[in-house]
Amino acid sequence: MIRCALAVCAKDLKLVLARGAGLLQALLLGLLLVFLFSLSLNAGDRLSPQAAAAMFWLASAFCQVLIFNMLYAVEETAQARLGLVLLPSPVQAVWLGKGMAGVILLTAAQFVFIPAVFVFLGQHAGEAWPTALLGILLGNVGMAAAGSLLGALSVGRSGRESLLSIVLFPLLVPMLLAGVRLVSMGIDAEPALEEATRWLGLAAAFDGLFLAAGLLLFPFVYSGDD
Repeated sequence: MIRCALAVCAKDLKLVLARGAGLLQALLLGLLLVFLFSLSLNAGDRLSPQAAAAMFWLASAFCQVLIFNMLYAVEETAQARLGLVLLPSPVQAVWLGKGMAGVILLTAAQFVFIPAVFVFLGQHAGEAWPTALLGILLGNVGMAAAGSLLGALSVGRSGRESLLSIVLFPLLVPMLLAGVRLVSMGIDAEPALEEATRWLGLAAAFDGLFLAAGLLLFPFVYSGDD
């Protein structure tokens, strides 16, 4: 299954990067959110670390929706979904492969969002930046697991983009809360590190929940039928 998942991941990354337009749209949306929020600040003002972290994750969440809409639309435009279902491997390999591709694309987008948060929102890295990086990693895994599962649920239906965002965002609330607190520790001059273990535990639990849900439920929500 792992070999098949890696093949699906490589195929999706090749197609997405070759087209480029969809990924660029996701990047621009995230950057636009950060930039527009920065307009509310007066000259010389610095946003609080928690508010800046919230903007980072908000940009990441909207970017994630576009990424998984794009990943699952690849087979829709080519009418190739049945080919994935008929692969000589458990169908969960499709979920895993698209989830891995989503993690890579989302992480690449965040390499753009982080400097934007520093520049536009007046932030800088603090002593607890390793905690923030670990929080981002755990957050990306959980968001990709959920996005890949729910992307399959909405595929082939009209209004796919709106359906994915409506269903996904409420489920991401625990992950986003943990991510905001962990990232804010990484840009806060006086982080409350005694809370880091609790928030890391919440993020890890969220990851485990949606990884298990993806493995169990994906065969029931993804098929070759429209």
